[in-house]
Amino acid sequence: MKRWLKMTAGAAAITLATAGCAGSGSGDSTNSSAPASNGTLTVWLMTGTAPETLTNSLHKEFEDAHPGVKIKYEIQQWNGIQQKLTTSLASDNPPDVIELGNTQTPAFANQNVLADLSSNVADFNGAQWLQGLKASGEYDGKTYGVPFYAANREVIYRKDMFEQAGITATPKTRAEWLDAITKLKAKFGSDPDFQAVYHPGQNWYELLSYIWDEGGDIAQANGKSFKSTLDSPQAKAGLEFYKQLTEASGTKAPKDADEATPQQAGIYGAGKVAMMIGVPGEADTAAKTDPSIKEKSGAFPIPGKTAGKSAPVFLGGSNLVVPANSKNAAAAKDYIKLFSTPKYQTELAKAGYVPGTSTDVSALDANPLTKVMAEASKNGRAVPASPKWGDVESGQNPIKDMLTAYLTGTKSLDQATADANAALDKLIGG
Repeated sequence: MKRWLKMTAGAAAITLATAGCAGSGSGDSTNSSAPASNGTLTVWLMTGTAPETLTNSLHKEFEDAHPGVKIKYEIQQWNGIQQKLTTSLASDNPPDVIELGNTQTPAFANQNVLADLSSNVADFNGAQWLQGLKASGEYDGKTYGVPFYAANREVIYRKDMFEQAGITATPKTRAEWLDAITKLKAKFGSDPDFQAVYHPGQNWYELLSYIWDEGGDIAQANGKSFKSTLDSPQAKAGLEFYKQLTEASGTKAPKDADEATPQQAGIYGAGKVAMMIGVPGEADTAAKTDPSIKEKSGAFPIPGKTAGKSAPVFLGGSNLVVPANSKNAAAAKDYIKLFSTPKYQTELAKAGYVPGTSTDVSALDANPLTKVMAEASKNGRAVPASPKWGDVESGQNPIKDMLTAYLTGTKSLDQATADANAALDKLIGG
């Protein structure tokens, strides 16, 4: 990963009205004295996140409350965003509010290019933050990212196939899940194209659920560094269940690729798959192949080992940050404060996202698939908040390599986990 270079704030400050910003200035050592004059607040959000109806309403309300201030709203593409952020955050004139993937935040915080928002947490509805996302915005004991939204995986299944196979209730435990697979294969297994679960070999976010459910983890924090724990008995048990599920599933998915290669939603939509592990939005993608698939689909949380407790889930999502070099930090905080209010968090939930700064997820109940996601999110977690985590996801991911090696029999369980542990330590340890 490229090293970030924090540059000294330049003198050519963009002036911005801050008078009357109720949430601004609390602990703001950078721009609390920003002049109250006309200006522009530049906001970068990513494509496909906040709905246009939400941002239109938000921006109007913000501008109405800040006479003379205009929001310059720019939607960014995920492809190539790392390099664009590297350049922008190191400049003297970065955007004022930026959406970051929640696994990116610690890396940027480590490079001193993000504003410390620790003293503003209460302004941003901090008491209502989704706990599983809170840690993703923290680094070295300080808060740099405000949870924006999240989504997590669940089991999306064909209700009609379950009914035909005589399955009267969705599985609550791993054992019940495997039993349902057996019944589905008995009913539909004569079709050579049938797959009870489409289960690619490198869906490592799913693997995390089984490792966490066993009481294990990927790595443990040790001060600012991390010590990998993929060779622990708990992590090995999680990997073993992943293999058991793969072998039981009748999947034809590749063992050396993840759920995006090929896109599992398209395969599920083709009508020969009874289940996939994905986010609710993948049912919409599947409907592009077969519009009737949404009506036929239901969802249940990833089952845990024991009844009454589903497996923990990985919370993927984004944070909102203020660059350290923003000339309008006080107003930027005011913008995030407005975004964090129940009004806009509810709008996010209506759009199908788990809101980051509100525990009220009732707006997700209208859709059975998002309702399940919202319930599961309460037992959600994030990956280790290592500033080097980006190297894991952007490079040769040792967790993916471990999965493929064990599923294909290239390595034993002990060898696969030991090698992955050593490789992960090289990336995030020390």
